[in-house]
Amino acid sequence: MTASADSARLPGAIRPVALITGPTSGIGLGYARRLAALGYDLVLVARDEERLSGLADELDRKFATRSEVLAADLTDAEDRARVGERVAAGVEFLINNAGFGLSGEFWELPYERLQAQLDVNVTAVVQLTHAALPAMIAAAKGSVVNVASVAGLIPGRGSTYSASKAYLVSFTEGLSSGLVGTGVRIQALCPGFVHTEFHERAGIEMSALPERLWLSVEQVVADSLSDLEKGRVISVPGVQYKVLTTVAGMIPRPLQVRVNRGLFNSRGRT
Repeated sequence: MTASADSARLPGAIRPVALITGPTSGIGLGYARRLAALGYDLVLVARDEERLSGLADELDRKFATRSEVLAADLTDAEDRARVGERVAAGVEFLINNAGFGLSGEFWELPYERLQAQLDVNVTAVVQLTHAALPAMIAAAKGSVVNVASVAGLIPGRGSTYSASKAYLVSFTEGLSSGLVGTGVRIQALCPGFVHTEFHERAGIEMSALPERLWLSVEQVVADSLSDLEKGRVISVPGVQYKVLTTVAGMIPRPLQVRVNRGLFNSRGRT
């Protein structure tokens, strides 16, 4: 499908369109509200159509935002292809936010659950980014944010989760070089611990974590958009995590692994 100059608009609309995966809670919801306030119409992608419709109504009331609801399960190849077709039709902003962690040890979990995690955390991101870039490059305008994690920079929060986020960091950095001069911006957002439903859904106990290590959704989204305007490919919200990732990058890998075990206990999470 070839996108026209006006394809990054909803039918009859004149506002730019952002597509967000996983917008019904957490960071995705923060992006939805912030981009609606900035004048974007939205394509909202998640499994729960009822929650998507409720969010669309909220954004319409508060910001006069038009939202296209696209119920899809990103673990399913046919659903990923359907979302990819919508992305290829034209969006100005793509936020690959959907992702999840798992509780339990790697060797104890059903392989199907591990594969589903990779399908959402990695495959969907690659597929949707691949679908988005041709139209963005043709228009010489567009933005992609891949929501990774500090775990992608400092391994320790589980095995497959950290690995999937490290992939997103490397993937985004590699693409950024090729996109120089195209007018398209790309970012890997690497937040630390954020007050969302993420850990509760994964069944991970977080009550012992010091409050100073928590970030708000609003801070994460604001820092991401600010860094995007500044052309920063890797965005690490919060002074505490900027310091942590900088120091971690300066110490030898074997020592870093031992430090990470103390900071991010990965037992019981994957």
